[in-house]
Amino acid sequence: MKDLLVRLKPECFADVVALVALYRPGPMESGMIDDYVARKHGRKAVAYLVPELEPVLRETYGVIVYQEQVMKIAGALANYSMAEADDLRKAMGKKIPEIMAAHRERFCKGAVAAGLDPAKAASIFDLMEKFGGYGFNKSHSAAYALIAYQTGYLKAHFPVEFLAALLTSEMGSIDNIVKFMAECRTHNVCVLPPDVNTGFKEFTVDEGRIRFGLVAVKNVGESAIEAILEARAAGGRFTSLFDFCERVDLKRVNKRVVESLIKCGAFDSTGARRAQMMAALEMALDHGQRVQREKCDPQMGLFGGAECPAPASAPGLPDAPEWDDRQKLTYEKESLGLYLSGHPLTRYEELISKFTSADALSIKEAPDGALVRVGGLVRSTKTIKTRKGDLMGFATIEDRHGTVEVTVFSRLFAAAGDLLREDTAVLIQGQVQRDEQSVKLIADTLIPLEQAEETWTASVHFSLDLSHASRRQLLELRAVLQRYPGSCRAYLHLHSPERTDAVIELASGLNLKSGAALRREVGEVLGASALETRCTPLQAAEGSRAQGGR
Repeated sequence: MKDLLVRLKPECFADVVALVALYRPGPMESGMIDDYVARKHGRKAVAYLVPELEPVLRETYGVIVYQEQVMKIAGALANYSMAEADDLRKAMGKKIPEIMAAHRERFCKGAVAAGLDPAKAASIFDLMEKFGGYGFNKSHSAAYALIAYQTGYLKAHFPVEFLAALLTSEMGSIDNIVKFMAECRTHNVCVLPPDVNTGFKEFTVDEGRIRFGLVAVKNVGESAIEAILEARAAGGRFTSLFDFCERVDLKRVNKRVVESLIKCGAFDSTGARRAQMMAALEMALDHGQRVQREKCDPQMGLFGGAECPAPASAPGLPDAPEWDDRQKLTYEKESLGLYLSGHPLTRYEELISKFTSADALSIKEAPDGALVRVGGLVRSTKTIKTRKGDLMGFATIEDRHGTVEVTVFSRLFAAAGDLLREDTAVLIQGQVQRDEQSVKLIADTLIPLEQAEETWTASVHFSLDLSHASRRQLLELRAVLQRYPGSCRAYLHLHSPERTDAVIELASGLNLKSGAALRREVGEVLGASALETRCTPLQAAEGSRAQGGR
């Protein structure tokens, strides 16, 4: 849809209405959309079979887009009543041959009687009948277009509020939350972790940022959230985990709830480390229960008017070292279903950007059979035996945008199946396979993400500033290159302030094996940014179509 919007460049509301009607399988497969776009922008002439069609089809550049246009054509050319025209519309939708044959006769007779050439009358009916396979109701299109326009306006002018509302509407779907979190990153909208002091049930706007909704935290139900919000409203901010356990209703906020809130960072605003709070959890809950039991009991005033005892003082937090980033992210994924403060793929971002052609979101738009490369973490796997007794695998690969289902047939599984382990960072090349329910990837290449550069680098380029270069540098560079023989062509880019820049292709004897080690050593000689690699174009692996052994 984004591509179509860019191509069409809507100028008025009517363009948006037409887009809604056109963006469906029928018009897309028939080439009708391309025809419409070309006519709108003057690349193709707008033509009408007869002048009488112009008033009906002018707004859609001579293309039949709406069911209402069919009805108008029948009335204008064949003297149909509105009731008859509606019957024709229904008949086209249901594609009942007998009824369509009767309407063909009725339309052609009426059109000829109105002075139309019989051949043109038949051609016009053929055109309407063809349209009947994918016709859409204009009133429906207008209703959807209005919502789309309003949505687009809100997203453009109130992006943070819009995205917060969008995330709230999808709180029950982790996949959609992941998708819209990626949208937040695209628009540079920061999403803050859940917070017992400033957060609410839904995703909310917090000083130009989005605060993660408490209800989206796993194991935290609405009753627990209500208890937290009630305690906060009555007594203000929670100053510590112990203060929290003293004040909330522990019948509704149990250990499992508090544990999930700690793991996702909802107590970070108290100033304590997550590891500290987790180590003190049992102690804090015991303390809270004791304090709540010791609160003033009306029966204690029956004999002598005894006063309520002072609440027990809270113990201090243990001095536990904070979790490392990997552990922290693991717990965030466990409690939220996604990574929030970071992502295990962050250190691979450069490789993913250079060597992948699709992600979990864009692959859903890719045509059937398209060759793509995706990178991500293995999240789940399943291994089965084929009819021949060989092993093959199925895996779910997760990136920052969502998940991709991948099929690994026996030949590739035998060579690289050991990579299909949970949390392994991999790069997969394969063909998109679509059906009505799903989109998956049939892998032809499976490698560790760390090997992307040495696997798919076509050429290596070195930049050398001649004004600062020395013979020693060149000798050191040559020595480095000789330590990394491989198949990648190497090029030296010479830069000089006084002369035109030049590019020298190095001898085939200096073909290289690209990778992190080469990059590091070249950086020590020429500088950190002196080396650049070019990616190998997408090309199916040898024998990938068969992937036999199923």
